[in-house]
Amino acid sequence: MKTIFKKLAIFMGLLLFSCSPANLTNENETVTNSDSSNSSILNSSNSKISNTAYSKIWNFDDLSEWEDATQVGNPNYWIENGNLRIFTNPNTWERSKVKTISNFAAGTYRWNVYVPAMGVGDKASIGAFLYNNDTHELDFEIGYGTQAIRDQLAAEPDDLIVYITSQGYPFQSVQKKIKREQLYNLTIQLTLTSSGRYAVSWKINDAIMATARLNYGKNIKFNIYCSVENLQFIGDHIPQSQNYALFDSVEFKGI
Repeated sequence: MKTIFKKLAIFMGLLLFSCSPANLTNENETVTNSDSSNSSILNSSNSKISNTAYSKIWNFDDLSEWEDATQVGNPNYWIENGNLRIFTNPNTWERSKVKTISNFAAGTYRWNVYVPAMGVGDKASIGAFLYNNDTHELDFEIGYGTQAIRDQLAAEPDDLIVYITSQGYPFQSVQKKIKREQLYNLTIQLTLTSSGRYAVSWKINDAIMATARLNYGKNIKFNIYCSVENLQFIGDHIPQSQNYALFDSVEFKGI
């Protein structure tokens, strides 16, 4: 009889341990990317996280979780007073970039960036964008703009031009005016439609600037980029100034 009671006590103890609060999951819990274990859980195809929103803010105290993505020239960036400062030099075709090591799908992407006075006519662009490949790319690109575009938009001397673009599936490009020497909140919001494809909206300071229905969905994931690049399309001559941007923070909030 003592043997039976002993076995029963062990069984009850194991049952209570398996149901302890430490082993219960709160479905409304927000998962942060504070360590590699969270990242491995999110990236595992065998993991199931119901009704769990993943969120992350990079405040640029350092560049952990980011890597160099510079295509031309030296990596022209550093951390400066809690900002990521990126620049390109005059009379070059430098393309200075950083990107997240991880990639992401549906959710809200937000960049807080200071846009200075850029060189008049310079072919230089401040970029806040999502990239998978050359046709699966969603952009904010800010520059002086060509004179033809400036005339078309009736731009004032203190205006810069922001190019809002889906690079493919489908291609779409919209140009808007913004004022130089200001801090902007740039947002790309990706949601999934009933067909399983993305709908995207681009916002500046929470005002919608453009929208699109994309021909692809969550099978396409994106790295997040911050850049300053000297690019042919966005001005009238090779840059004659050192152009820069200050990224204060980047945020991703999943849905």
